[in-house]
Amino acid sequence: MDGFGVEAKITRRSDNHHPTIWGDHFLAYAHLSGATEWEKREHEDLKEEVRKMLEMSPSKSLQKLDLINTIQLLGVAYHFENEIAESLSNFYTCYEEWISTVNESDLHAVALSFRLLRQQGYYVSSDVFKKFIDDQGNYKKTLVSDVPGLLSLYEAAQYRMKVSNALKYPINKTIVRVATRKYISFYQEDKSCDEILLNFAKLDFNILQKMHKRELCDITRWWKELDLAKALPFARDRVVELYTWSLGVYFEPQYKIARNIITKVLCFISITDDIYDTYGTLHELTLLTNAIERWNIDATEQLPSYMKLFYNALLDVYSEVEKDLAKENKSFRVNYSIAAKKKLVRAYFKEAKWYHGNKVPTMEEYMKNGIQSSTSPCLATVSLLGMGNKATKEAYDWFASEPPILVASGITARLSNDIVSHEREIERGDVTGLECYMKEYGVTKEEANTDIRKIIENSWKDINRGCLKPTAVPRILLMPVLNLARMSEFAYTDEDAYTFSKNNFREAVSMVLVDPITL
Repeated sequence: MDGFGVEAKITRRSDNHHPTIWGDHFLAYAHLSGATEWEKREHEDLKEEVRKMLEMSPSKSLQKLDLINTIQLLGVAYHFENEIAESLSNFYTCYEEWISTVNESDLHAVALSFRLLRQQGYYVSSDVFKKFIDDQGNYKKTLVSDVPGLLSLYEAAQYRMKVSNALKYPINKTIVRVATRKYISFYQEDKSCDEILLNFAKLDFNILQKMHKRELCDITRWWKELDLAKALPFARDRVVELYTWSLGVYFEPQYKIARNIITKVLCFISITDDIYDTYGTLHELTLLTNAIERWNIDATEQLPSYMKLFYNALLDVYSEVEKDLAKENKSFRVNYSIAAKKKLVRAYFKEAKWYHGNKVPTMEEYMKNGIQSSTSPCLATVSLLGMGNKATKEAYDWFASEPPILVASGITARLSNDIVSHEREIERGDVTGLECYMKEYGVTKEEANTDIRKIIENSWKDINRGCLKPTAVPRILLMPVLNLARMSEFAYTDEDAYTFSKNNFREAVSMVLVDPITL
């Protein structure tokens, strides 16, 4: 059992994943230094100019809201978090009074104020949109020509650019850096664009991109030295895409360590998924599940050689993180992450047993397991590892209790993946949410698809509700959960863009990590 010679006789499933499309591209950034002296000076000067614009724009005005919105869409709001928070807090206190003075036909003002406040965690009622509805309950026909208003309404609806882009990737459901890159190019075509804001956003994007390139270079070197892609050729080799996933969770400079940790853990989650989903026999998976439950180097004795290699490297990654966190007396965090990894593996194992036993579970049974196998609860716990002092033991306990926002994020990820992977999974003999739904409710694939999309939409409402004040934990800790759901929406819009990373994911990586913006 313990050598590739013996294992070769076992009939194994294989997905024939395409190799990495990036090769050693990012190793070339080893000598990339940070921002130049000129860039630092220019960046600081422009930042102060933008800060003055925020201070000078009239308080509680549409002008102020438009400015905040533009700063957010250009991806530079992280520099002005306190100013924006204070402005929106002041705005919220007089919101009812302000909204009553807004022109009956100003859909843009109503929708924008609604979205910005909801986004900031303030509950404002959607009744404000009633004034735009006719006696039949439809939006008034006169709104058809109001493109800015309708676009603002559409973006606001995601909390209950170019129009075609927003319809596919609305603000609330896309990778933040991709949205930023696209918005910068739309904004510079706008005749009313502010040059100071535009130049600051471009420079900021490029400075961050240099930092991200360097981080990815280091992670690529780590991945190559591990040599797991060669040793486990059945697994998807997607380190670049997984780093991009971590950028989707948080891109800001202060989360450099957090990105490093989550990318490495993601690499191992991806391999674990491929072992349980296709390559491992049921006997091997039983051994691996038991070894992961024990979480001890001595647990490898019965594992086949390919699993030993994987298992030892897995333990090393968590051990390395524990050592780093021990310096700050935060090593307790790793125990929560290991517990979350065990839960994930149990879910993968249950899916493998369904496959090997030709079982189609009930929708309820499938979803209970699917929330875990979506990886969202595991990744949300891992995302806190490098998040500073706000990630307290109490916050970890709250996450471990699987609150509604975490469950909703898992449902979104699981079902979005199922919709685009259904045909491939069925061909391989695997169970999907669509199949469980069709069997249980006796509906067609199209009907199941429609109903499951409604479940996803309702889960988004739960995610948005979970971000409203007052929150059980600091809002900053909820942002990775929201961003993980956004990443699922992006990765599973038209296809499984992670598995087939030559299309949507390639474009995203190029925009965010390869091509700088021309200044």
